[in-house]
Amino acid sequence: MNSLATNFERETALTPAFPLSRVVLFLSLALLGSVADLWTKSAIFAWRGLPGQSDPWWIIDGVLGIETAVNIGAVFGLGAGKGLFFAAFSIVAGIGILIWLFWFRAAQSIWLTTALGMVTGGIIGNLYDRLGIWWQVGYPEQWQSGVRDWILFQIDGVPLFSPWPNFNIADSLLVVGAGMLLYQSFFPGNEETNAPTNDSPDSVQHDPAS
Repeated sequence: MNSLATNFERETALTPAFPLSRVVLFLSLALLGSVADLWTKSAIFAWRGLPGQSDPWWIIDGVLGIETAVNIGAVFGLGAGKGLFFAAFSIVAGIGILIWLFWFRAAQSIWLTTALGMVTGGIIGNLYDRLGIWWQVGYPEQWQSGVRDWILFQIDGVPLFSPWPNFNIADSLLVVGAGMLLYQSFFPGNEETNAPTNDSPDSVQHDPAS
């Protein structure tokens, strides 16, 4: 067991550190993504009201519009009624992302840092709703762990998209970030890490033994 730990520490020590700019990139994407999600949800619900209080407002008639909804499941309505479970899972996933990025140094990769920053922004945006922070007395009780959605998309005649479940910016960030991670898993050598050496002043290191 000690030899395995020693080998891990040696391998980690030989791995180049990641630049401080990766931390800035990750935090910026996570912060901007979550703020954009929460602000738009608040603004749209204030403008259009609660679900059922107004008709869809079309941007592209019959295809893309704005309609408020509350999702008590996961992304795009999957797993309805499991809001608290998804909240707990989101917290665990967020911790896992931080460990992967900054302990296992996935932050060496601009691609992975960008993808995980977007995913984290989506996690924060939807977690805020799942914790019931937006919920008010008088709202249906099942909404307490629900997520506010407002983007309406449909293509008449296409079963999956007629209509597509309402979604929000956080969902979009999660899907795009997950897509980037999937691409990276199939084409791992296509992205330059551009990581500095351990001696670079613009780098963040940790002591694996600490």
